[in-house]
Parts: sequence; structure tokens; C-alpha cells
Amino acid sequence: MTKTLLSLGHGYSAQGLATLLLPQGWRVIGTSRKPEKLDSLAATGIEPILFERSSVAKALEQASHVLASAAPSHDGDPALNMIGDDLANHASRLEWVGYLSTTGVYGDHQGGWVDEGAALTPATRRGRLRVEAEAAWRAVDGLPLHIFRLAGIYGPGRGPFAKVRAGTARRIIKDGQVFSRTHVDDIAQVLAASIDHPNPGAAYNVCDDDPAPPQDVIEHAANLLGLPVPPAIPFEQADMTPMARSFYAESKRVSNTRIKEELGVELIYPDYRRGLEALLAAED
Repeated sequence: MTKTLLSLGHGYSAQGLATLLLPQGWRVIGTSRKPEKLDSLAATGIEPILFERSSVAKALEQASHVLASAAPSHDGDPALNMIGDDLANHASRLEWVGYLSTTGVYGDHQGGWVDEGAALTPATRRGRLRVEAEAAWRAVDGLPLHIFRLAGIYGPGRGPFAKVRAGTARRIIKDGQVFSRTHVDDIAQVLAASIDHPNPGAAYNVCDDDPAPPQDVIEHAANLLGLPVPPAIPFEQADMTPMARSFYAESKRVSNTRIKEELGVELIYPDYRRGLEALLAAED
């Protein structure tokens, strides 16, 4: 029987998973709020539908697996708001449900390590909304739910090279600041591994092995390009949007031990150096 993935909010990470599943004969149905995006989604091999109730509810009836990627708002999780009752009605039939969350749910740990057992103490509004969304998904009775807490995502089209080339990249220095990251290809393989080895109720951190200061990543990108390293700017003096500044409210090192031990994942890009080198090689 053909496996069918319903991708709610089919974006960058979800497309990475679709790229693995489609060659295996999967059917992937992906949603978008924007009618003008449906053709471009179809060009990637998925079946695109609008993110509206009748279409999504009908697709859910055909799905064996569900991936939810859409970000929550102050009104809650958009997928649950739309088809929460339908998900509950189909819970016993679904084989796997994944929810893409963020490592922002852990809040600030002043550079310390966190794993999936750490308390959820978000320091930002975005993190608080994700904690609420995780709880709402867990509250759907009988759902075979798996939560994936993603670190900072990069990959094709989402790397520092364009800004470095344009001269707009900045090396903002905040003492003790570190971030964890993950390449989109590693997100895809973690999701695929979970589908192959479901463990309803589990949460997984998805990140590489090398949490690092953000200025180090910019410096490495500049060195790879053979361009001048952008000058250092103290955090206190940096002109930043409130959104950008909020990312610096949290500093932590995120453990990925569970995806390795439980799912058998071997990271394609275990650190940002290899990830950036591969991105640049793909451009060339």
C-alpha cells in the first residue's frame, strides 16, 4: 500500500523530507496558504492543496502519516485550530505524526548543555508559543506524536554566503553566546528515521555536534569565499531588529545524543564547517 504523507505547512524542512520519500514511492500532499505557490510546489513532485479546512480534512482521510510545520500564533496552532477534531478522529488509524518545534523551548542556559529532559523555560514569545503548541499537540488523544526540536536551520539558499558576498554580513559579538545549528538534509534524515522507527510520545533534538558562536560561522564563510572577514561589532552597539536581538536572549548547547542512539542517525554534516563547505561546493 502506498504511504501518504500530509504535510501541513509544506516549507523548507518538509520539502527536505519529501525529497527523500518521493523516490521511495510515497505520495506527499503539501499545503500552502498562498494559491500562487501551488504550481511551484507541484513542480517538486508533491500534490499541493490550499490550507483550508475542506481540502485539508479530505487529505487527512487519505494520509497514513502527518507532518506539521506551521508556526503557532497567539491564536494557537493553525493546523490544530483547523482540523484538531479530525486528527483526534483519525488518531488510531495514523501510523506517525511529526510536529516541528524549536530548541527555543528550552530558553537560556548561559551556554550550558540541554537534552530532551530539560525543563521547558522559554525566554522569548516565540518559544512560549511553541511550548503551548507542543502541549496542544500532545493533548490530542491517541495521536502517534513525535516532536522534533530544531536548532537553527541552514542549507541550500539559507546560508551566510549571500550576505558575506554582499558585504552585509555582521559578526556580532556577545560574550559566551553560542547557538546550535542543523542542516536541512540532517533534519530530513532524522524525520525519515523516526518514520521507520516510530516511538509515539518521543521528543528529539535535531542539531549538529558543534554549538558555536555565530561570529565564527560568518568568519568561516568569509574565509571559504576568500573575502575579508566582517569586522566585529559588540552586541550592545549592534543595530538590530527586535526579532534579531531576541535570538541573543538565549545561549545553550543542545545535545543530539537521542537521535543517534535511538534512531541510529549518523549526521551528514556534524558541524557547520562541513555543512558550509558542502553548500559552497554545490554552488560551484
